[in-house]
Amino acid sequence: MSPLVEVDRPRLDGRLLVPALVAWAAVVVLLPHRVPVVLGVGLTCLVLAGPVAARRRVTLLGARRRATGLLALSLAVTGLVCSVTAAHLARDRAGPLPGWGEDRAVAEIVGTVTTEPRVISSGDERPGLVVVELRVGEARARGELTLGATPVLVFAKAGDGWEELAWRSTVHARGRLQAPDDVGRPVAVFQPRGLPEVRQSPGRVLTATDHVREAFRQAVDPLPADARGLVPGLVIGDTSLTPADLTEAMRATGMTHLSAVSGSNVALVTGAVAIVVARLGVGRRWRTPLILLGLVGFVLLCRPEPSVLRAGVMGTVGLLALSSARRRVSLPTLAAAVIALLCVDPWLARSYGFALSTMATLGLVLWSRPWADAIAARLPRRLSLVGDAIAVPLAAQVACAPVIVLLQGNITTVAVLANLLAAPLVAPTTVLGVVAAVLSPVSLLLGTGVAWLAALPAWTIGWVARRCADLPWGTLEWVDGVPGAWLLAVVTAAALASGPWWRDLLRRRPWVGIVGLGAVLAAIWPTRALDSWPPPGWVVVGCDVGQGDAFVVRTGPASGMLVDTGPDPDPLHRCLRDLRLDRLDAVVLSHFHADHVAGLGGALRATGAETAYLSPVLEPPEMSDQVARELSSHRVAPVTLRAGDVVQVGAARVEVLAPGPVPVVGQSPANNGSLILDVRVGERALLFTGDIEPEGARPVRSSVEGRDYDILKVAHHGSAAQDAQLVADSRAEVAMIGVGPDNTFGHPAPSALELLHGEGMVVLRTDLDGDIAVSDGEDGLRVHRRGAGSGP
Repeated sequence: MSPLVEVDRPRLDGRLLVPALVAWAAVVVLLPHRVPVVLGVGLTCLVLAGPVAARRRVTLLGARRRATGLLALSLAVTGLVCSVTAAHLARDRAGPLPGWGEDRAVAEIVGTVTTEPRVISSGDERPGLVVVELRVGEARARGELTLGATPVLVFAKAGDGWEELAWRSTVHARGRLQAPDDVGRPVAVFQPRGLPEVRQSPGRVLTATDHVREAFRQAVDPLPADARGLVPGLVIGDTSLTPADLTEAMRATGMTHLSAVSGSNVALVTGAVAIVVARLGVGRRWRTPLILLGLVGFVLLCRPEPSVLRAGVMGTVGLLALSSARRRVSLPTLAAAVIALLCVDPWLARSYGFALSTMATLGLVLWSRPWADAIAARLPRRLSLVGDAIAVPLAAQVACAPVIVLLQGNITTVAVLANLLAAPLVAPTTVLGVVAAVLSPVSLLLGTGVAWLAALPAWTIGWVARRCADLPWGTLEWVDGVPGAWLLAVVTAAALASGPWWRDLLRRRPWVGIVGLGAVLAAIWPTRALDSWPPPGWVVVGCDVGQGDAFVVRTGPASGMLVDTGPDPDPLHRCLRDLRLDRLDAVVLSHFHADHVAGLGGALRATGAETAYLSPVLEPPEMSDQVARELSSHRVAPVTLRAGDVVQVGAARVEVLAPGPVPVVGQSPANNGSLILDVRVGERALLFTGDIEPEGARPVRSSVEGRDYDILKVAHHGSAAQDAQLVADSRAEVAMIGVGPDNTFGHPAPSALELLHGEGMVVLRTDLDGDIAVSDGEDGLRVHRRGAGSGP
């Protein structure tokens, strides 16, 4: 008998899974809409579920009856979840507070802190930014008082006391409300003026856990950087100390679940408590209450926020999936867990963390046990556990791959290897970390000693992530976005469904496998000699991102500095991917108009960034706020630059020529507040002029005069409003224009093109030439075009 043949394996009951997935999809689609739409869909589904269920009773037996029953259950579950979602939205958006946000009203609020305050450093001596969410119970504005439970996102200046707020404390503050820029849980953004007043501290239990968390942070402070970030992340869910480059390495290797509290950590702590209780000889009657008490304590230590509750639920389902005795109930349990979590917190439906956790658990439920048994059957009995070690990360990675494509646009090929190497290290790190956390309030010295024991496996996890991230072919490019996720899901399903056929074919004809492997290697083998992009020795590339600017200056063999991000994340992501950059040393946003900053997410999704350099002119405020939130979510440090500042970005020396201490306002404060940059890379000099207008350009003339530039980034997409003296003083050989085809502004203007040609410059423009580049050749500068009709 083949070792792959299953004997008496319990069949999984998947009747509840489809309704759960349908309800999940419905919430994802409906959440951006208003309460009446969501409630209407929910009630409609509930009304239709009854007749469909009744019809099932008179339907003939067989597939048609089962399909009718599945439809009825799907309608009922979708109606339930959508109705509960509508209730959540109605509660969140009740009252005048959302309208006050749209009117930018000054308000006085009293609210409860619902997330841990997060500090975003400015990277220099200026104060950073504190981000925290409140559930506002009382608000007063324009002489009106409202009561409710409205979620609000707070952006406060570091040093004003907001970073010291305890979770679940009640605070009073004054400030300005404004509407959020994206669809999310908070219905308004609050910018406080001054210090918060703590009206009510958390209860004794939460105060005690805060004391434990703070003592634990002090205990891990002497540890090496990687361990200092990973140990608190695994134990208390605090990832604020994790180095940015380690976070990026773990993302690239599919190990992000190891950098914070996940279902596996919950299971490990619960299992450790169970072992301790059993070893102490506690009677069976008291074991379960003590284990539950330990679980509650761990959840309180990590903060019982939705992400932690989700981790606990999914960890429990994962344990059922790995158990042979209870595996049959794991699939309906997973489906019920998804439904329950969506009812508790509908916004989980749009969370990548929820999607990854659910898909990973689904992979464990469906494939981990069969694959582990099949692998173990081919190994000696003493190595049978190797089957579980391989099957668990493999099953989770296969299930999560489509979601990962949505996040980063590529397929991680080293995730199974990285997780296989790191998995044995998670248990000692977590368990020793919990012990250190418990001991730290009693004795900081003792807690630090145990934390050092946890540091070794934690540091090794970081080492595995970094080494695996550097492996060749660690990631394979794939179709971006939702089409790429669906394509990978279809390919994966086809591969799994046809697996037995391929297995039998390869047994009969091994040469087919050899030829297939050779074809795959030929398809993915890096053939830079056949690809002329990016050109050898490139200095700067202008990305074709439509009507907007996005230029990349090369700052190292595989690194760059991005100047502006264009209006759309997807084309910028494509451009950066084609440049084969490992990282961005910095992102520079010349000013805050959408055609220069709205594509920021594409840059951070493609390569991440260490620092973002920003204009001090925060106009328009809604876009500058959006940029702040985007940088915060990706943990990129914002640094404001002014005239006279000089920064070193990799191999590039960047001098800021404008704006000065008193920016020129003119007709467009944002345009005249653009960062004007003198960039030196090797022997080449580049002048970036943002969208500066003539009145803003005049003070820059004295700084540019006498300097000899090789490349000029033309101001304002080649508009007619050019400062002819500044263009002439640049003495550039090449002019680069970021502009979209058929734009309604008439860019680039004929007068601007005539000015540039009159100065003897070679003009490159993204509307006609596509991606444009300037490289350093033996005989001087070379220009390159990659667009429709232009060729490389």
